[in-house]
Amino acid sequence: MVWTGTWVAERLGVELIGDEELPALLGLALRRNPKRAHLLVSGVLGKHVPQHPSVVYGAGLDLGRRVRALLGDEETARAVVLGYAETATALGHAVADGLALAPYLHSTRRPVPGVAPAGGFEESHSHATSHLLLPEDPKLLAGDGPLVLVDDEFSTGNTVLNTIRDLHERHPRERYVVVALVDMRAAADRDRLDAFAEEIGARVDLVARAAGTVRLPEGVLEKGRALVAEHEARHGAIREPETVPLASAFVRAALDWPRDLPDGGRHGFTPEHRERLEAALPSLAAGVGEALRSRPGTGRVLVLGFEELMYAPLRLGTALEEAGHDVRYSTTTRSPVLAVDDPGYAIRTRLVFPAHDDPADGPGERYAYNVAGGGFDAVVLVVDSAADTPVLHAPGGLLARLGEHVPHVVLAIVPSYVPSRAPEAAPYTPGTAGTTRTVENSGADEATADDTVTEVPDATEAPERSSMLPEPLRGPAFSSYAPEEVGWLLQDLSDVELEAPTEEREEAIQSGGAHYAESLPVEYQPSERYQELFHAALEASAARIARAVGTVTETVLAERPGTPVLVSLARAGTPVGVLMRRWARARHGLDLPHYAVSIVRGRGIDANALRWLAAHHDPADVVFVDGWTGKGAITRELAEALKDFDGFDPDIAVLADPGSCVRTYGTREDFLIPSACLNSTVSGLISRTVLRSDLVGPDDFHGAKFYRELAGSDVSGAFLDAVAARFEEVAATVDTDVKELLTADRAPTWEGWAAVERISEEYGIHDVNLVKPGVGETTRVLLRRVPWKILAKRGAGADLAHVRLLAEQRGVPVEEVDGLPYSCVGLIHPEYTRGATGADGKAVVSR
Repeated sequence: MVWTGTWVAERLGVELIGDEELPALLGLALRRNPKRAHLLVSGVLGKHVPQHPSVVYGAGLDLGRRVRALLGDEETARAVVLGYAETATALGHAVADGLALAPYLHSTRRPVPGVAPAGGFEESHSHATSHLLLPEDPKLLAGDGPLVLVDDEFSTGNTVLNTIRDLHERHPRERYVVVALVDMRAAADRDRLDAFAEEIGARVDLVARAAGTVRLPEGVLEKGRALVAEHEARHGAIREPETVPLASAFVRAALDWPRDLPDGGRHGFTPEHRERLEAALPSLAAGVGEALRSRPGTGRVLVLGFEELMYAPLRLGTALEEAGHDVRYSTTTRSPVLAVDDPGYAIRTRLVFPAHDDPADGPGERYAYNVAGGGFDAVVLVVDSAADTPVLHAPGGLLARLGEHVPHVVLAIVPSYVPSRAPEAAPYTPGTAGTTRTVENSGADEATADDTVTEVPDATEAPERSSMLPEPLRGPAFSSYAPEEVGWLLQDLSDVELEAPTEEREEAIQSGGAHYAESLPVEYQPSERYQELFHAALEASAARIARAVGTVTETVLAERPGTPVLVSLARAGTPVGVLMRRWARARHGLDLPHYAVSIVRGRGIDANALRWLAAHHDPADVVFVDGWTGKGAITRELAEALKDFDGFDPDIAVLADPGSCVRTYGTREDFLIPSACLNSTVSGLISRTVLRSDLVGPDDFHGAKFYRELAGSDVSGAFLDAVAARFEEVAATVDTDVKELLTADRAPTWEGWAAVERISEEYGIHDVNLVKPGVGETTRVLLRRVPWKILAKRGAGADLAHVRLLAEQRGVPVEEVDGLPYSCVGLIHPEYTRGATGADGKAVVSR
């Protein structure tokens, strides 16, 4: 039989070195990636390659039994098993089944309203980086027994180290066991794990089915990229057999799922849950079998799971096998991989379809591999009820795509399990690996031992603070803006040393050593040539900006009754909020309140600032303001954060919306807003905001610094005055623009997010957080991060003069691109690991 890594090995010279079993466990495929040309594809995981369910389940069971033998029954009964989303959720379940005595939890990328995260970590090179831990029982992760962490492949160990570091700081324990199908670490990675175990004073064991390394010849990255490009140019990235009119409809299976039985380990899965599922499996399989028998000729069956929902479909598959069906099992995935129709290649075909579960990180493409052309007579698609949406059933949706290639499609719906009571857990928000914050009780019901329920506020209500929050900071004591222009709902950290070199911050951000909001970049001091560019850009664009300011302000006034309260997202939104306030005063004599608050990607908006606003204004009057949209990450962050607060509207008003992420905007063109060219010196001399646990307590606003020493370079007032001076000349045009906008369809299309995902994959980055679209975000990359390259829309012209100058000064290549949906896109360098300042205030030395 041909090894499914032969095609890649022959062309790139890649070799698997190690246990004899490795070729049977792993094949090879390719995708665009600047760090690794090859992709290891498991043949026993049940993700990309359809496999007998008994083989997939047996692989995990065997590993679990080995862990139980290692720990002994007494320690096994004290253990908790933790699996990784999305790939290892079923593997972790199977390992827990092998231990038999321990509960199971898997990480998730799906936030669940009313369920407070109990921890989390970052997987920096995944498509969706933030993992949440959402146990129904807050005590699940709070014990001191062994923690068993399960992933399909142990390659570098970064994700595992991030997880252990986060959880060990909350609930230290003496023993960890890392479980994987294959251990492919290099010697340096093994040494790093040993050093880490010594650092935290815990024992860390590793259990794997096979071990080895990948031998890569010189120049393999360049050869891999060229091979992918050549194959895509010749054949396209997607290989699907010709479609034939097979299944014009599907049938639903009668799946009598046991009441209150979790669909998986997202919120915890106990040995008792396992016993209930085992008892129900024959009946569940009978319901699926009946649906299969509704059409003749369904001999070869694929049970297809859905992203994180892997365990329930897997166990249905094992039960169908036991009932005598010829079954294979695999699941859909977020990960795009090159498909090559060759028996020596692991990914023969792929189906592409739109996400159908309304994911928190936005719409995008999803994939099913080796299904088309797999010789299946029937597919049993198993999804949870949250994913049974109109998109699933729409033309071009997953059901339709399956029906193009398989004669018989059965849909089985598993009820999405949501805990009946939100837990009181140590609060966590994504992106805070290694950092803890204290916030208020989630407000959920808590049952007593005799099942008496104590009345508490709804989980959607903001809990009251017993302490008094401070009044907003104002200029000239804090910022160079006039005191009436803006009130800063921040605390002054001007006397704290927070700046770190750009490269060290980048290392920390990408490795999980520190969050980007825990330190500040060194303030960029513009050269004389750069200052000349800023003033030239301001002169050229002042009227254009004034028109956008007027349009967005008039739209807000037309659609918000009463007196709007402008709340800028510091810091980019603050100059825009000030300008909107000036427009309302100049055109209508209105004196709109204006505040600036902090919002941090991965951690949410400042909850104390919202409480202050709710205590002083009607939340329905609050209008959030930002400078521009890129891919819409902050738009989503705000919407998610406001779910816990009544009355606030998550719609953001922005000057420019090139990403098509909001419905209230001044323009959707991607043009130069000169306030994006500089940092604090165009934003009232205020730094970006800071959120660090040793500086920001439970009763504090987020922090920021006032750079008084930069007053000689401050152009904040000059920027505002130059734009406001053009209000009168654009007034008539604004009136026309607003009339058209108020009758137009302004629904967000999220085109920006789709473009970012496409660019992320095309350039082999595989992390949307490292792709920063638009002039403003590209400028931020050049000023604050470690840029890799700049993509410039061919013919963008003067709007990119400052971008080209900054790129030249930093030695960053600028690549001219046709058909770019933005004027430019900044790509952050994807190859940094650790460093900078963490929550303990100490600089971490790069290794």
